Amino acid sequence: MNIAATLDDLGKPAWIALLILGFAFWWPLGLAVLAYLIWSGRMACSTHHNSTHSNSVSGNWSENRDRCAAAARRWSSRGPWRHSSGNRAFDEYREETLRRLEEEQSEFVEFLKRLRDAKDKAEFDQFLAERRRQQSQGPTPGAEPV
Repeated sequence: MNIAATLDDLGKPAWIALLILGFAFWWPLGLAVLAYLIWSGRMACSTHHNSTHSNSVSGNWSENRDRCAAAARRWSSRGPWRHSSGNRAFDEYREETLRRLEEEQSEFVEFLKRLRDAKDKAEFDQFLAERRRQQSQGPTPGAEPV
């Protein structure tokens, strides 16, 4: 019987338990299990049900990244703040508050952008004024032209 296939059928918690037990009994065994998990890609975001993929290292990093991003989006949409509390009035209040906070955040980000743009424009205008003043005064003796 193949131990890796059995643990694959049980899922990631079984691998994590084996890793912890390996470190608990003899640290080099735990280190070996950790190295195997990293090398085989068994702790990636996606589950490996086919035996050909679980026995080789996945070389497609962008595909793994996309799967991880999709898993993160699924988990973020399942957060406790997205479920109904059972109290309709509270749920409406919460949704309205979250919507208002998102609007305020977007307005604040826009304000910061306008503030940065105004600061950049003021610095550029100051630079141009200094440059015009230097050009109207003429070159100073011993200074190289810009």
